[in-house]
Amino acid sequence: MTVVAKPDAPRVRRGEGPDRQAFHGQQVLQKGIDRIAGTPSRSSERAAPGTEVDARHLLTGLRGEEEALFYLRKRGYVVVARRWQTPRLPGDVDLIAWEGETLCFIEVKTRTGRNIVPAEFAVDAGKQERLRALASVFCKRFPEETRRRIPVRFDVVSVYLPASAAPGAHSGAIEIDLYPGAFSR
Repeated sequence: MTVVAKPDAPRVRRGEGPDRQAFHGQQVLQKGIDRIAGTPSRSSERAAPGTEVDARHLLTGLRGEEEALFYLRKRGYVVVARRWQTPRLPGDVDLIAWEGETLCFIEVKTRTGRNIVPAEFAVDAGKQERLRALASVFCKRFPEETRRRIPVRFDVVSVYLPASAAPGAHSGAIEIDLYPGAFSR
């Protein structure tokens, strides 16, 4: 198992090394494309597997996560995990990153247009509770003494893709809203 760490911070074990992070997004997108083609995949939990609507939805979400990742990197975040999961709990954390000395657990919500209800409102109380539980498990990787000193924050990133930039297209203005500390620990 490779170790990914923020400089001068405790080491964090992760499933893949930094040299593979650039390729991870492409692999995730390829899985979505495989779904369109009807190839079975592990993430067929939401809608009927292989349906076109399901595949477009997944690709839109994956594209939004990619856009959020690059946006956060430009803002100085050091991303250490993507789509992090644990066998102990259901769900995943879209992005885990350091912003300075703060460990951020980031939920990304993507839409293909701005509706009356903003994308960030999809992070309801149930989702917040799941993210807190996942963050707790992730933080247990640190020694207890260190864990107490690490400030933790929960951020939400809303990504709005124009219809032309939804799955597969690469045109149009993408809007990204960052909500640091969107909810408390």
